[in-house]
Amino acid sequence: MTTRVAVVGATGKMGTLIRELVEQTDGFEVVATLDSSSPLTDMDDADLVVDVTSPAVSPQVVQHAVERGLKVLVGSSGWSSSRITSLEAQVAQSTSGVVIVPNFSLGSVLATAFAAMAGRFYDSIEIIEAHRSSKVDSPSGTAVRTAELIQAARAGQGPVEAPHTDQRARGQQVSSITIHSLRMRGVVAKQDVVFGGTGELLTISHDTLDPSAYERGIVIALEAARSAVGVTVGLDRLLDLDLSASRSADAAAPVDDTAPGPENTSGQAAQAATPR
Repeated sequence: MTTRVAVVGATGKMGTLIRELVEQTDGFEVVATLDSSSPLTDMDDADLVVDVTSPAVSPQVVQHAVERGLKVLVGSSGWSSSRITSLEAQVAQSTSGVVIVPNFSLGSVLATAFAAMAGRFYDSIEIIEAHRSSKVDSPSGTAVRTAELIQAARAGQGPVEAPHTDQRARGQQVSSITIHSLRMRGVVAKQDVVFGGTGELLTISHDTLDPSAYERGIVIALEAARSAVGVTVGLDRLLDLDLSASRSADAAAPVDDTAPGPENTSGQAAQAATPR
């Protein structure tokens, strides 16, 4: 049976990539593409809604889909822990199912898993992440999720060492881990998690060189979303990596570009057109 897909935010870079992948993948077809001028009712004939809009609009898109019992794949920013908790209550009252994917890159998700594993063995940990100059949120959602999962893996060990946090140049703390953000031309996405130990440094590094890195993860997420039940957060859940934080609490979600201050949220910043 073919799954009918509506892509919301279809004119953005991520929306364009997802639309092309849906059209190329057996068992899926695009039946609607929504942009900033499209009414949300344009998605109503779909079986699965893929949301790659903006933090301000994504909750409206998802609520509309959930109220109509549609399955949803979210690749947008802005899904904080509190939003996810509220969404879980909404989904529980419907026939919908929602998959929220902070990062579609398999390599990035694996690097985060390795970092969470290593975090149990080091007390000095910092994250350096870099993205394109047009990325409006910092720290990145992936960096925030990495910090959250490291801290969850360290349950009972307490916070990591973070000296001189009163100095502005020391970055932003998330789950006691300092994150430094670079926004530069010529970068797609890069993250280094640096672990300091006695007489050694361990660095877990991942580079996204081209948006094609997201393709395998998008297809995996599409397959999972069309039969989703409840709310699932993170590509790691779909790969069964058994990360402790994702098992104990789905705390990781995309960063809200509009938030006035730091919030423990995470996710992939998939910037796209904003539907109304």
